[in-house]
Amino acid sequence: MVLKRIVVMLAATLAAATAHAEIGAAVTATLGTTGAGLHLVVPMESNLNGRFGINYFQHDFDKRTGGIDYDAKGKLQTFDVLFDWYVIADSPFRLTGGILYNGNEIKGRGRPNANGQYLINGRGYTAADVGALDADVDFQKAAPYIGIGWGNALTPSKRWQFSADLGAFYQGKAHVNLVSRGCTSSRVTCTVLATDVAREEARLAEELSDYKFFPVLRASVSYSF
Repeated sequence: MVLKRIVVMLAATLAAATAHAEIGAAVTATLGTTGAGLHLVVPMESNLNGRFGINYFQHDFDKRTGGIDYDAKGKLQTFDVLFDWYVIADSPFRLTGGILYNGNEIKGRGRPNANGQYLINGRGYTAADVGALDADVDFQKAAPYIGIGWGNALTPSKRWQFSADLGAFYQGKAHVNLVSRGCTSSRVTCTVLATDVAREEARLAEELSDYKFFPVLRASVSYSF
């Protein structure tokens, strides 16, 4: 639903941009903390550009937290609807605001230690007790962005441009889902395990509570046409 609203907003914005455009548009390739990106830049007014695009990066990593080792897969995926306001005429300095569809997420699977055990909420369990221990982390989908930047992809006298962005978007509290699947022990053990997993889930959510803001640092090269 959030993505649908952003797409509708983007379509309306592009239509308005076409009506006001005096020069063409630009395509921008980006690299930074949000991954690799591709954006379309269109003129809105004499001192305002619209910037719309996608950023993506995926990586695998190992993570140890709460006494549990995880094989994790991280995905950075955002769709940008941004507006660049050039405060001073003919200056490359800009203020940027907008909204992102935030598809960033982490998926992890716990693995037993060298003794074939898991330590969950301070209690030891065998691999057979736990079965599969899976963690999913994501954030709110609609993420407001604010930042500053340098460079204008639509400078009339230059086809090629370099630019940079510095800012942050607000992604709210992490949504954490930690589950154990396939407990083969007694009902009592499985019940205690479920309680410990729930407490570990709450602890993990608290650990991630400092990541409400996602820092954005990006460098870009653009070509106007």
